[in-house]
Amino acid sequence: MKKSLISALTTALVVGAASTTFAAANPFEDVPADHWAYDAVAQLAADGVIEGYGDGTYRGDQEITRYEMAQMIARAMAKNPSGADKALVDKLAAEFADELNNLGVRVAALEKKVDNMLWKGEIRFNFRKRSYDNGDAKARQEYIQLRLKPQMKINEHWTGRAIIYYGGINGADHHRTLFKHSQNIDGNDFHVKTISAEGTYGNTFIELGKLWHWTDVDEGMVYDDSALAGGRVTFGKDLKFAISAGRMNKTTPASSYVGGELTYNKNNFKAGVGYHYFKNDEAWNATYGDKTANIWTVGLGYKFGDFRLFGTYAQNSQGKKEVIGNHASSQRHAYNINLTYKGSNASKPGTWGLEVGYHHLGQYAALVPTYDYFDTNTKGWHIAGNVTLFKNVLGYIGYSDGKQIDNDVKTKVVWSRVRFLF
Repeated sequence: MKKSLISALTTALVVGAASTTFAAANPFEDVPADHWAYDAVAQLAADGVIEGYGDGTYRGDQEITRYEMAQMIARAMAKNPSGADKALVDKLAAEFADELNNLGVRVAALEKKVDNMLWKGEIRFNFRKRSYDNGDAKARQEYIQLRLKPQMKINEHWTGRAIIYYGGINGADHHRTLFKHSQNIDGNDFHVKTISAEGTYGNTFIELGKLWHWTDVDEGMVYDDSALAGGRVTFGKDLKFAISAGRMNKTTPASSYVGGELTYNKNNFKAGVGYHYFKNDEAWNATYGDKTANIWTVGLGYKFGDFRLFGTYAQNSQGKKEVIGNHASSQRHAYNINLTYKGSNASKPGTWGLEVGYHHLGQYAALVPTYDYFDTNTKGWHIAGNVTLFKNVLGYIGYSDGKQIDNDVKTKVVWSRVRFLF
């Protein structure tokens, strides 16, 4: 008989004698090795919420019984966690309700059937001002936005997720992306940004639907938006391989897409390579003379103490010089070098971080980059900071100084954001 079984049996007999009889569920059944609860417990242990077996250890390399799992959850509940940790504990409590009842633990969720839906989200206040040295009008944006993030439990392997936006943006801005266009973005907007089903089987993660596409190797330099209508499968834990396919709606008209990324991320070290293929005969050929885009990426980062240095490079091997002009080679590649210090933690007021770096974002390689304080088609230096003002209230500020790649016009951007998380 397993030691874990003996331990659980002893505990069950002692507790059972002083409380209620056992429920119909078998409290000594092992939790399957691929059960989502293991990852949840590991996350709570990393956050300091859960105490493992009571001796300060968490034996993540062996199966445990449902009763042992309930014991850990009960100790976590006693700490009254908040925010994301509370949501995780509540989800575990609903899954192991019978075992917690056997332990004599009263949970509100047990008395009124926990709904399979959890709601998270945030309210954002954003400000951005961009100026030019050639007399062009300054561009200014302000917006208030509500982001709702429902999570729907389907079964122990599958979860449904969505991101719903509502908000208003005031101001006109000129966006230089792969397909150059100007757009006025005044007014309110309500839409479902993403909606997907996610399945977890051991170290295999499956996503299907309208997905947020974030290029991991370059940490969003090439693409970061709700763009992919299709699917993605990720294999592995520390060494991961992800392959994505579908239609990208951030190109006009939409483009077919296939991409793959191989990343290694453990302890203080991260490295990766990626490839992204886009195809649209009409739009791409009109833009720069090729029907496809082939973007290769590489990223490398290391954390030493409170500092982290990260660099990434991307190149689009397609594009005819006679079509896209004298800046062809500059527009076909992008790179970003960042040095960060510490960082804010939403649950710890007063924590803060800084970032400084240099960027070169050719618009045929950095298609929809993640950055708020500098744009595609620019090169120059940038600095940014973040701080936790109050619990779950974070502030950000950024500044960039550089010039546009296609015409050497100098441009400066000032940006700030406040986020209220719930």
